Amino acid sequence: MIASFFGSMTARIFLILIGGTVISGALVMTLAAYERKDLEAQIRMHHMAERAEQSIQMLNAIPAPSRQAAVDILDGSGMHVRLSQSPSLMTNPPADTTSSAAMTDILRTVLGNREITVIDREDKDCPGYKVRAKMNLGRNHYCETILATLDDGTPIQLDLVQRDRFPPLIRGNFLKNLVLFLTGLTLLALLVAHMATKPLRRLAKAANELGRNIEHAPLPVNEGSTEVREASEAFNSMQDSIRSHIDERTFMLAAIAHDLQTPLTRLRLRLEKVGDEALRASLVADLTATQAMVTEGLEFARTVSVDEPLELVDLDSLVEALCGDASDAGWDVTCSGRIGKPALAFPHALRRCVSNLLDNAVKYGKFAHVILEAKNKKAIISIIDGGPGLPDDQLEAVFQPFKRIEHSRSRNSGGTGLGLTIARIIAEKHKGSVKLRNIGAADLGLIATIELNLP
Repeated sequence: MIASFFGSMTARIFLILIGGTVISGALVMTLAAYERKDLEAQIRMHHMAERAEQSIQMLNAIPAPSRQAAVDILDGSGMHVRLSQSPSLMTNPPADTTSSAAMTDILRTVLGNREITVIDREDKDCPGYKVRAKMNLGRNHYCETILATLDDGTPIQLDLVQRDRFPPLIRGNFLKNLVLFLTGLTLLALLVAHMATKPLRRLAKAANELGRNIEHAPLPVNEGSTEVREASEAFNSMQDSIRSHIDERTFMLAAIAHDLQTPLTRLRLRLEKVGDEALRASLVADLTATQAMVTEGLEFARTVSVDEPLELVDLDSLVEALCGDASDAGWDVTCSGRIGKPALAFPHALRRCVSNLLDNAVKYGKFAHVILEAKNKKAIISIIDGGPGLPDDQLEAVFQPFKRIEHSRSRNSGGTGLGLTIARIIAEKHKGSVKLRNIGAADLGLIATIELNLP
């Protein structure tokens, strides 16, 4: 089932839609995330610059003896300040980074052209890390150290701890929003794929129905896009053409068979005047076989164009009645099992179908046993005979019109080779099937099975 789905046009359109949209969405979201990261970094940088500017301006305004009290206050606000500079940083300063250079430029702009150094620090001995517990920053943080001088030349060092140097792309409600986005996208893609392939499915269904019933209702020609309407009109035109050809063939066959009845009847009357009894008997036998073929031809013509209405038929009663009629005629026919449900069928045509298979079983197999059962919403009628069976490669060939297997079916038993053909045509008009199979080997008998759909 999965393989058939992914082989369908619906699946291909669905995968193209959802694949293209997901890839496009992923690219857009990635670019947006990096843009957001860059914007957040700039905002944090300006915020740090403002805090550093405010701290330096405040210390400039405070007399030197009172500055330590201000430093203690600033320490409690998430920033470590000291009125000196780390000797290690002065003797061995880290290399400048892009962010430290940008911060230096911002501070020099707001604080004037004074000596300012900004250092990105990853070492754990940064004094600013002691404020991490107070600020509850977690693990994603980094330290920014600013070295500057006050207006009176006093050196000052500010250590600021910032969170999320590299903020993760997947955080907050990202996953929930992603799931909602993909769910909505999947439903939309399925809807589009379903709508795009609906006309194809309808056309395929109509073609399948046409193979079973040439009288199937035509497709609507005023629905769908221009291409769909054109395809529907072409399909309806094809259906009309096929129906016309079938009607012409059926009419021609029926006319020929009907017109042959009169000369054959006259010929029979004249044969009765033949004096040689042996010759007369032989000629009458040949004439009888010819009349049987004409009768079967008429029946075949009527079968091709079934014109009776569909009705709910009690299959159990129909088959049991046919078996009873056959038994009354002296044939060895038995019946067992039950279907228990009626089926929508053409009553007379279905009777003909079962009767043909029963006749075939009795003629060539000497007896017939019929088994009725319902399985998987199907009515199954199995007819078993005791004949010699058929070669496996001929089990389908015998359904061809006028086809006879001479070495297994003697012409002495009668028949024209149309009985199985008519049975299969009738079954297919019921959206069912007729199949033959041997019982184990080709010399132990034959099973003819009719399968019909149950409502």
